[in-house]
Amino acid sequence: MEKKVTFRSTWLPWLLLAPQVAIIAVFFFWPAGQALVQSFQQQDAFGTSVEWVGLENFRNLFNDDSYLESFQTTAYFSLMVAVLGIVLSLVLAYFADRAVRTALAYRTLLIWPYAVAPAVAGVVWLFLFSGSIGVVAYWLHSWNLPWDPLLNGKHAMALVVMAAVWKQLSYNFLFFVAGLQSVPKSLIEAAAIDGAGAWRRFWTIQFPLLSPTTFFLLVINVVYAFFDTFGIIDAATHGGPGKDTSILVYKVYFDGFKALDLGGSAAQSAVLMAIVIALTVVQFRFVEKKVNY
Repeated sequence: MEKKVTFRSTWLPWLLLAPQVAIIAVFFFWPAGQALVQSFQQQDAFGTSVEWVGLENFRNLFNDDSYLESFQTTAYFSLMVAVLGIVLSLVLAYFADRAVRTALAYRTLLIWPYAVAPAVAGVVWLFLFSGSIGVVAYWLHSWNLPWDPLLNGKHAMALVVMAAVWKQLSYNFLFFVAGLQSVPKSLIEAAAIDGAGAWRRFWTIQFPLLSPTTFFLLVINVVYAFFDTFGIIDAATHGGPGKDTSILVYKVYFDGFKALDLGGSAAQSAVLMAIVIALTVVQFRFVEKKVNY
């Protein structure tokens, strides 16, 4: 029988929701609303004088070549992080789901990176690939492969992409392992009896049944690439060399806290928030149609 919870009091459900609503209002809606108001204002670095300028901050943004270049940088970075993160974690989850003796240790080691802070992940990968003291950089140079993320923008982008993918790999891995374990074993055994190989069983049975998990992780990874990778980029490259790794969220920080353009920074945050909302809506509107629940 289906169990239902009935509240005899009309105010008790609202009381239970009040703490979460208060946290969301204070730490999300209020800052977002304040940033939206500031995007239509121009103020000095100390906030002593405020002038209402309307859409001037937005017009200045889209007339700025460096801001338009940051769109391309963000699109490339988010695409690489989302695609590589999902593909690699799916491969690792597939092998972890197989019956091996070291499965428990294998899964435990893959979960550990999620406990690392983004800034720490950026520093770790910076040390590994540092041209002067990095172990990996030393191997690359010994193989006559030039590597210098401090001067080469492509190398810097590869560095932050690897760090961001490694940081998010554990999160994706957990969901894919749970999804693979929920696939009925009878379907896989029936396909094996019919002569289907391991790849065919995965592609025709397991992967289609993982489509809800894959869609969920696609949305999460896009949002992660746009927002949560700020600590990695700030610790590893500071948006450099030049502006080659300055994605939109880092440019919001740089223009607001270093260049002290508070109105322009607020306008950038409003545009960034609109882009992420639009991408999420598009994914739910079009990509979700191909998801099999």
